[in-house]
Amino acid sequence: MNDFTQAQELLRQFKGDAYAFGDGALAHTGALTAPLGKRAGLIRPSHPGSDVIVDAVVASLEGSGVAIVGVLRGVRPNAPREDLFRLSGELQALDLDVIVAIGGGSTIDAAKAAEVLRTLGGTIDDCFGTGEVTAALAATGKTLTPLVAVQTAASSGAHLTKYSNITDLTTGQKKLIVDDAIVPAAAVFQYDVTYTMPASLTADGALDGHSHALEVLYGAVGKPGYARIKTVATEAIRLIVQNLETAIREPTNARARTALGLATDLGGYAIMLGGTNGGHLTSFSLVDVLTHGRACAILNPYYTVFFAPAVEDPLRTVGEIYKKAGLTDANLDRLAGRDLGLAVAEAMLNLSRRVGVPTTLSEVEGFTDAHITRALAAAKNPQLKMKLENMPVPLTADMVDESMGAVLQAAKTGDLSLVKSVH
Repeated sequence: MNDFTQAQELLRQFKGDAYAFGDGALAHTGALTAPLGKRAGLIRPSHPGSDVIVDAVVASLEGSGVAIVGVLRGVRPNAPREDLFRLSGELQALDLDVIVAIGGGSTIDAAKAAEVLRTLGGTIDDCFGTGEVTAALAATGKTLTPLVAVQTAASSGAHLTKYSNITDLTTGQKKLIVDDAIVPAAAVFQYDVTYTMPASLTADGALDGHSHALEVLYGAVGKPGYARIKTVATEAIRLIVQNLETAIREPTNARARTALGLATDLGGYAIMLGGTNGGHLTSFSLVDVLTHGRACAILNPYYTVFFAPAVEDPLRTVGEIYKKAGLTDANLDRLAGRDLGLAVAEAMLNLSRRVGVPTTLSEVEGFTDAHITRALAAAKNPQLKMKLENMPVPLTADMVDESMGAVLQAAKTGDLSLVKSVH
């Protein structure tokens, strides 16, 4: 058995024949798309090297009898509202019956939301939250056009999930659509297309996948389905911790790139089994100064100490992964509760240091206390309530300032002692 057998089998169980991943996957795009529609609106990236990917997808589509009725430009990082509205209008002008979106998480998220607006009309604010799109489709009798998502970055897992993150650049706040109706009908990810990802994006993407797995794992303790989530999440974390440094050091290392692709896909699987919580919730208020994965990576060690007494089982499992990678020499068997959380948090911070990611908010250019104020206010917004409810010890809006406030002050300064662990 190689290191990837379990990850590959988990993904097959998750997506079956609707997902082509790994070597040669781009050539399967047409076969996956043709049963869904014959007139495709193609959304594509424009970064250097993207023409090779787009050409392979177009050749596969045309070879399967799918016509390209329009080629549209993707979106900027974090899927700004303005780009979403532009994309929705451009899709509206096309005579299409299927959408093929090529890109990273931002473009795929925007494609999901753009099709929602194209079909349902109204405002994007009506869609934020959980299940709003499904409710609107039921009320109107409408259906969404199928989306085929062709992923180009090992990161968010957007090609596999029910999430769409959209950013308001005027307020610096990200909000979320959570709805089974927007899961892509088919997906493709050929992991070797990530060879050209720069080191910073490689780290950001992998740490986003790590955060998906970690936060879902923490939030699942004591709930039905924990065993399955533990299997999926710990495999994702293992592959990232063991391979991230190599992928950064050797960008064309096939083994490391495959590991990160599989791991971030498993992160996508994890967030379909459970929900993210603290790190992701706060990251939504830092979009003007931090990339998403980097924000989550900074925050999660501090949330780990906060949650520690409630998440001992996953902490022991995750801690052993970090110990085998040489990121901690703590005797984890002798630690419990907050002390165990502190040891695992330090190991996570060590990984961030090794891959060039800041470990405190104060290191981030442009960060101010206004970001903490914004994050605490956003945590009380009913449209983000699911993040509070997903925490290992669910918080209510009136608990945010004291509990989360201490976590964010710790993340600002790097002083883990400021965190008040849950009891």
